Amino acid sequence: MKVLSILGSTGSIGTQTLDIVRANKEELRVGALAAGSNIDLLEKQIREFRPGLAAVYDEKKAEELRIRTADLNVKIAGGMDGVIEAAVYGDSDTVVTSMVGMIGIRPTVAAIKAGKNIALANKETLVCAGHIIMPMAEEYNVSILPVDSEHSAIFQSMNGENRKRISKILLTASGGPFRGKKREELSKMTVEDALKHPNWSMGRKITVDSATLVNKGLEVMEAGWLFDVPTDRIQVVVHPQSIIHSMVEYEDGAVIAQLGMPDMKLPIQYALFYPDRRYLDAKRVDFFRLKEITFEEPDTDTFRGLKLAMRASAEGGSMPTVFNAANEKAVAMFLDRKTGFLDIYDIIESAMDAHSTIPDPDIDSILETEKETYRYVESRW
Repeated sequence: MKVLSILGSTGSIGTQTLDIVRANKEELRVGALAAGSNIDLLEKQIREFRPGLAAVYDEKKAEELRIRTADLNVKIAGGMDGVIEAAVYGDSDTVVTSMVGMIGIRPTVAAIKAGKNIALANKETLVCAGHIIMPMAEEYNVSILPVDSEHSAIFQSMNGENRKRISKILLTASGGPFRGKKREELSKMTVEDALKHPNWSMGRKITVDSATLVNKGLEVMEAGWLFDVPTDRIQVVVHPQSIIHSMVEYEDGAVIAQLGMPDMKLPIQYALFYPDRRYLDAKRVDFFRLKEITFEEPDTDTFRGLKLAMRASAEGGSMPTVFNAANEKAVAMFLDRKTGFLDIYDIIESAMDAHSTIPDPDIDSILETEKETYRYVESRW
């Protein structure tokens, strides 16, 4: 039986991971859960899945949860130390890292050092610290299995192939809720508009990132680290139907793709059971109803998130951290209705312009750069 630690159990990926556990009770068990602050849902998860440990990043909420679960045989831990304790929980084989933001870096490092395999759903870990994480995983003989649908598709399209023969990666994007719109139209878009994704059901922050194409920029950087492919050989292709989840082109011109209905449970389950495939109760692609599959070039002049990400990737060092941290702040401000949609790009660009890149940052430098970027954004908007 495989035992899981799920970091971010109350979020979109976490709750869908638990759906998969429910459907595979004879093969999957929950050893530890961790969440940010949603103790109402976390308590329900604890009572259903009976983990040995549950962690809450918000320490006050952790104390409240201890009182609520006093009747159960579960340890409640708090703060970053608690999340790290969940990541290295003794019985766990695999750690699902799905907490949003750079909060996921330290627990991932700890899990790798503890010899845990990583089902990776936290983009920031590789975007900001890929130069640390990937060599560390190799040193500790740990597998990093992608959970994002696009990276899972790339991973599946490489199975059995010689990776030295890859010509390029074709990373698909739905185009988000604002596909085809121009800057004048985007200036009028509201929070509600940005959260109406046409295909995927995701958390609020990642849905806005999809609308700005920032998410696709983060995915390009993550793919570069995961598959050891230079980012200038990763091409973003807008594919509105979200049936092809990504493709790999090889030197002979062959293109191998992974197709499926837009459902995050498929890549989550694949990461948990790799290299096996298991039955998944989900919709299948009906090619007779689908009729057509279309592709477009991304409009990077209007949706500047992708272009700014490519600049951050090219500069390297600490600049991807600035890009990511400035975006986190900008999206939070947009969701709080303190800025407009287009302001997200201006905030990111301004923070990047103001930063002096650290060439090879360690974890402490990465986290300090994040704080400095937060302070910069807060002082100017």
